[in-house]
Amino acid sequence: MKRLEALLEWGGLKRDIVFLVLSGISLIFSFFRILLLPFDIAWVAIVLCGIPIILEAVIALVTEFDIKADVLVSIALIASVIIGEDFAAGEVAFIMQLGALLEDLTVKKARAGMENLVKLTPRTARVLRNGAEQIVPADQVAVGDILRVLPGESIPVDGVIVQGQTSIDQSVMTGESIPVDKSAGDEVKSGTVNQFGAFEMRAVQVGENSSLQRMIRLVQSADASKAKIVGLADRWATWIVVIALVAAALTWAISGEVIRAVTILVVFCPCALVLATPTAIMAAIGNVTKHGILVREGDALERLSQVRRITFDKTGTLTYGKPEVVQVTSYIPQVTDQRLYSWVAAAESLSEHPLGKAITAGYRKKYGEKLPIPTDFQMNPGRGVSAVIEGKKILAGNLDWLEGYSMSKEQQEEITAYRDKGCTIVHIVADGKTAGFAALSDQMRENAQTTIAKIKEQGIVPVLLTGDHKQAAERIASQAGITEVQAECLPEDKLSAIDSFQQAKQFVCMVGDGINDAPALKKAHVGIAMGGIGSDIAVDAADMALVRDDISAIPHLLSLSKRMMTTIKINLSFSMALNFLSIILSILGILNPVVGALVHNSGSVLVIVHSAFLLGWKKKEKHGEKSEIV
Repeated sequence: MKRLEALLEWGGLKRDIVFLVLSGISLIFSFFRILLLPFDIAWVAIVLCGIPIILEAVIALVTEFDIKADVLVSIALIASVIIGEDFAAGEVAFIMQLGALLEDLTVKKARAGMENLVKLTPRTARVLRNGAEQIVPADQVAVGDILRVLPGESIPVDGVIVQGQTSIDQSVMTGESIPVDKSAGDEVKSGTVNQFGAFEMRAVQVGENSSLQRMIRLVQSADASKAKIVGLADRWATWIVVIALVAAALTWAISGEVIRAVTILVVFCPCALVLATPTAIMAAIGNVTKHGILVREGDALERLSQVRRITFDKTGTLTYGKPEVVQVTSYIPQVTDQRLYSWVAAAESLSEHPLGKAITAGYRKKYGEKLPIPTDFQMNPGRGVSAVIEGKKILAGNLDWLEGYSMSKEQQEEITAYRDKGCTIVHIVADGKTAGFAALSDQMRENAQTTIAKIKEQGIVPVLLTGDHKQAAERIASQAGITEVQAECLPEDKLSAIDSFQQAKQFVCMVGDGINDAPALKKAHVGIAMGGIGSDIAVDAADMALVRDDISAIPHLLSLSKRMMTTIKINLSFSMALNFLSIILSILGILNPVVGALVHNSGSVLVIVHSAFLLGWKKKEKHGEKSEIV
């Protein structure tokens, strides 16, 4: 059904383009009188472009008493046809439909990706009843049921582990890049993924009360609450229609010339006013596309120009989202740090755990040497790995799993210092003796600090919202230059933070990449997703996507949005001034309908040309000062 709707929508778009092309050609033929026909060829434009406008205006007026700019256009079209000014009628219809097409292309709302979020919801669950395992629909799980979850499976409901150890990928809920080790007594959330060991759990929150279902509802409610900007021409349509009709009636009554009244209706049609906003938006979208930014919501750039706070997710947004080794320290005097690194890298070379892969990849990247071949490899889910390396029994993993691991006070202080910086510690034992540790951390993007500085220069306050631990969040925030930090945020916490800013009448932009960011991306006035590493759900929830995951493009995006609004204001001011002048000339009888249409539609052309300057606009520093160039 969705595919059929998409095809119908695309078919309608192609039809509108064909109609506009045919109408444009007919108007050219009509103006130069190329074809000698018993009727004016401009009727092609009247039929193809004018009739849809009239029908929409009548339907809106009759069913909802909704007065839009189309009402005045319809009156002008009909009046022009009645007095035989077919070319003027066709020209106005053509310009208005062109504006509508541009608006459809730029303001069209992208489909929400709720179907992708729903796909994350497990369909079935393994319930243990009377000592036997039964596979039942996930929505039939009751509170208190004991469930078994195998490696690679999504957890169907919220609950508590009662037996087994494992590592859980919680990125769906928290955005954390590193799986979290879990054992009996630990909580697990629906939608998160069991990485390694099988375990049994007791259901605590089921059905609509589960974490994943709550997040789905958050995304839906946030999308519904986001206001859409209405076109200026439609916003003022009632006054435009009333003033135009009164002016035309008075002119007809005083001068006795109906042609003057019709001319007023023609020049009063807000063609340039309709084109002022969508043409500028379309040119701005073309500009940011060259910077690797995909704009999915046409009016997002308008909203972005008003942003006063920009909130960032940490993992995958300000950071690369992958753990890297920052330090390996040996406690054995005769074993160098490099050699200990080679031992633990070799032991982890057969591991599927992200930390193990990071250690192995880090050693190869740094030293490029061939690793020793591990034997007797064993993996203990949620705990660590063991292997024999160069004749030594190497264990690497959690501290509570390594028997006999002891540290001096100085060594404990060193490890604590790394933990305070947000690092994850892998402890290492060699032949039953404490050998040292490896510290891993998610690394900040190279351009993050510069990006944040440029955002601050524009008077916008950056804020860090992350599901990661407080120490890791504060470390990245400090490096990036962000002073406002909220850590250990669940999706609803990020949503609440965005809402608090909005309650304070501050426009907020959210930048994120994970599924857990989707509600906040929807709730924010503008949502920007990482298009490369970001989840499909985050991209679907956002108004824009950074195709190359390059956050350094954000300052340009912010500057361009403000420049675009300046362009729109100039367009609007110019179009209204031109209309006002044309009305005066029409009242005085200087303009007839055809010339009036040409004069005021020439304003539409100038508006399009002015908007086109945005295609090459950029803001750069020149001799220590910032200057805008085209």
